[in-house]
Amino acid sequence: MRCPFCGAEDTKVIDSRLSAEADSIRRRRSCSECNERFTTYETAELTLPRLIKRDESRVAFDEDKLRSSFLKALEKRPVSIDAVDSAIKGIIHRLRATGEREVASRLVGDWVMDALRELDEVAYVRFASVYRSFQDVNAFREEIERMENASDSTKKG
Repeated sequence: MRCPFCGAEDTKVIDSRLSAEADSIRRRRSCSECNERFTTYETAELTLPRLIKRDESRVAFDEDKLRSSFLKALEKRPVSIDAVDSAIKGIIHRLRATGEREVASRLVGDWVMDALRELDEVAYVRFASVYRSFQDVNAFREEIERMENASDSTKKG
């Protein structure tokens, strides 16, 4: 590993530890030339599949766009950032777990709907209204009735 201070290529690892999430290794290093110390992180390089949009175009998965969608739907709702982060990590995990090189964006949208339904029903309806292109109040009413029916059947079963 090259030293970020002097550019020397001879650095040694002083200490290695798992990160708090256990998804990376934190390495404390020392440069043999200038004696400066620095930290590096080692993570697995996992590529996410490309998304196939409705118009058949392909785009790279964008975690920032996913986060933005969650935050817009959850604006002024009592949901913690930790819960949002957890939902996003879950979606990314599911996306990687498909093992596919390309995945329909519709599938990711459905996963977002499922996650929002669990986090906050108002945010779920907000997202659904845009995602499913609700045209009038009846579409909102139908979605709310669908949610209530699903909730009733869950309570009975």
